[in-house]
Amino acid sequence: MFSNERLIDECRRALREDSPEKAIREICARTISARRPSAHEPATPKRSEIITLHRSPDLTILDIIWGPGMTIYPHDHRMWAVIGVYEGCEDNTFFRRTPDGILAASARRIEAGETAVLGAQTIHAVTNPLGQCTCALQIYGGDFFAVERSEFDPVTLEERPFDIEKAKSVFLAANRAMSA
Repeated sequence: MFSNERLIDECRRALREDSPEKAIREICARTISARRPSAHEPATPKRSEIITLHRSPDLTILDIIWGPGMTIYPHDHRMWAVIGVYEGCEDNTFFRRTPDGILAASARRIEAGETAVLGAQTIHAVTNPLGQCTCALQIYGGDFFAVERSEFDPVTLEERPFDIEKAKSVFLAANRAMSA
């Protein structure tokens, strides 16, 4: 059975490991397995949102609901992250820095039941390619909301400071699109 308190306690203990992101990936895998909806109780959410389950200087745990067809522009985290999709899927496009800016370098789909570890230098954009919401547990090795980081214009790829309010507006726009 899923429990926020248990998840937080296990992740806090894992932070003491030599490779906390590897230990947290195992915790995340177990947790998303417990959160996946059963055939008897479909649990597809009806709105996109960022739900903060835990926030501290060394650990942030988010439940992210991506709206249908929603895309968040390229951004970095400047801390490791563990992503676990428990419903739907997300398409990640990964970028690398070049002397002229960033360049798309690879892509990966994370399906329901899968996890991925993103390094502290990772730059990525995320798209929900489905016509329904995608749900992902995201665990960060730091304060996701307080660390200075970057986002990149989706067209020009120009780097600028990350703006959490702008990111939240993408979620609000996805909700408006779902209700239209």
